[in-house]
Amino acid sequence: MAELYHECGIAAIYHLPSAKPSPIAPRQNPEDVSRLMPRLLLDIQNRGQLAAGMTRYRDGEKKLIATHRDVGTVSEVFQLNHPADAEALMDEYTGPASIGHVRYATCGRDDRSYAQPFERSHLEKKKWFSFAFNGQLANYGELREEILSQRDFHLARETDTEILLHLISQEISRQTGKLDMLELLTRLSSRLDGAYNIVFLNAFGDMFVSRDPLGIRPLCYAVEDGLFAAASESVALANLGFSEENIKSLAPGQAIIIQDGELSIQQYAPSPRRAHCFFEWIYFANVCSTLDDRSVYLARKALGEELAAQEDVPIDETSIVIPVPDTAKAAADAMAYSLGIPCLEGLMRNRYIGRTFIESTNRADKARMKYTPLPEVLRGRRVFVVEDTIVRSTTMKTLVSQLLERGGAREVHVRVACPPIIAPCFYGIDMSSVQELFAPKYMDGLTLTPEIEAQMASDLGADSLRYLSVESIARAIEVSSGALCQACINREYPTEHGRKLFQLSLNNDGTGSRVVEQESSLAPASA
Repeated sequence: MAELYHECGIAAIYHLPSAKPSPIAPRQNPEDVSRLMPRLLLDIQNRGQLAAGMTRYRDGEKKLIATHRDVGTVSEVFQLNHPADAEALMDEYTGPASIGHVRYATCGRDDRSYAQPFERSHLEKKKWFSFAFNGQLANYGELREEILSQRDFHLARETDTEILLHLISQEISRQTGKLDMLELLTRLSSRLDGAYNIVFLNAFGDMFVSRDPLGIRPLCYAVEDGLFAAASESVALANLGFSEENIKSLAPGQAIIIQDGELSIQQYAPSPRRAHCFFEWIYFANVCSTLDDRSVYLARKALGEELAAQEDVPIDETSIVIPVPDTAKAAADAMAYSLGIPCLEGLMRNRYIGRTFIESTNRADKARMKYTPLPEVLRGRRVFVVEDTIVRSTTMKTLVSQLLERGGAREVHVRVACPPIIAPCFYGIDMSSVQELFAPKYMDGLTLTPEIEAQMASDLGADSLRYLSVESIARAIEVSSGALCQACINREYPTEHGRKLFQLSLNNDGTGSRVVEQESSLAPASA
């Protein structure tokens, strides 16, 4: 699904000084574990492909903490296709502790200054720190105005990461003596509304990894043989070599704090309710990951079974299921298996287009470049095409046309492994304003009828269209609906400022589409 993007992903790694060298440590040397950061980031590259970076700590160096970041993929930023250059870079940024980040965003795309981690240099070691952030602050506008109202302060970028940089600096400056990271996080959380997972590292070698009190975005960690690591998804830790039983999800409102060489897990803020983003399971996360004790693959398989259970189009010997590559494959396979028909690759994805100068700004052109239909598979067939979701509909409309015209399909039936998207996200997903979304043009509030689906299908050029119900999501993920954030499909936002922004978005004045990395505090940049 080509119309939806995540904000970013974070990672951290730390070899505890009191432990024997971990078998996972490069060269069996605790001082070299920062060399593992590019590997961690590669496994969460799905969460952001526009920029990447890392900060390492190393005692005894002139630069106690040092940051490398740039625009590009992980391979580009860390020169992984050039072994000698990559090795030289890792020699420069080697150390026993590191934090890292991959980024996607809608503005400042080619501006290196937007890449994370953000480092704040200072003569006082307690105030010299670096951090990276995954999520989105729904109260960005208010925080920005509050800061700019003080004539002594200036913001150089239009991003909520810089807001966090200012707030963290402010909280550290308030403290006397040794840094109290638990107090810092507690005070910080009282000012923030939204999703905010943070990794932090300072010039003392102190580290914290924190998850917001609602747990909107996932955050996994592992501790084994003296080595600690954390990442936005479990697959990064599993591929690094941690045992499955040692990989866990950090609870909402908790932080892992490493100070004076000791690791502790502490609750920095109450978590009166959970609001895990359901999109993590149905689209964003790597299918190999397990988030909050639920396998992403099994959740998507269950979504496919839900699609099959509601199927009412006759099945014949010409019927096939095809996925829109790649994230819809598990749902498509499960749907086909349940219906007893083949699941075939009727659409091939060009994985080598990437970020090139020839990429069109026209979404239909992008879809034509990205996907190629196979007439050998499709010709004369009744095709059930399975997609994760439909956002603006431009990609799906183009795909339906291509399946019919170039592929020669006899019929195309669109099946969406998600309910209709009827509202924007204000917690870290690059999503359209209400006015740009496909489904609200047809639906009256939350109501979806067969007649509405028929009209949608007609406008897409398809023979039929079926969505899943909102209720099916909690069943597939095996998490109660009250512990999920489903605002984009039920308009029930879990935070005060999310609700405020949604009301603004309904005013059709352009202020509801996005809050992070805005054109100004009142006019968010659109996707």
